[in-house]
Amino acid sequence: MAEKATDVTRRALLGAFAATAVSAAPFFPGVTAYARGSGDIRRLRMYSGRTGENIDMVYWVDGSYIPEALQLIDHFSRDWRNNQVHRIDTRTIDIMAATANLLRVNEPYMLLSGFRSPATNQMLRARSRNVAQNSLHLTGKAADVRLRSRSVSEMARAAAACRAGGVGRYSRSDFVHVDCGPVRTWGA
Repeated sequence: MAEKATDVTRRALLGAFAATAVSAAPFFPGVTAYARGSGDIRRLRMYSGRTGENIDMVYWVDGSYIPEALQLIDHFSRDWRNNQVHRIDTRTIDIMAATANLLRVNEPYMLLSGFRSPATNQMLRARSRNVAQNSLHLTGKAADVRLRSRSVSEMARAAAACRAGGVGRYSRSDFVHVDCGPVRTWGA
């Protein structure tokens, strides 16, 4: 019987990885409507202009996160200045995936900042008053992202519609901050 369950899981994973069109939405209060018809897989696409790396992966299947996929997301979202890796909160990953789903985009996010080490955060604070001392980037709970095909306003509206965390608009710098902290919005 255990062997049969393993075969089903393998089949589900293979099917998920072979899928060409997937939808991703977290099951937070307020976003369950966006999950209707989404199937039971979640996917995230990102690239980094700093490292030249890309990811395009299914990270959640049949109600469970895929540990290997999360490890790859953690590594991809590392502090590129010193290569420190930290666990990225799955709620933040889900918010990014749900936002892309709401925007109906297939292009990858450009990740500007995922995890930030304390040294990097301190250096950035010295350069800008817009960097929080206790940034959620320090604990892997935030990401700064950009899409070529969508404006900051469009991205921020979609992320805020998830009602699952913080959404900051940084129009001058052309990116949106998303985090899994308290629900709030800021910026212009």
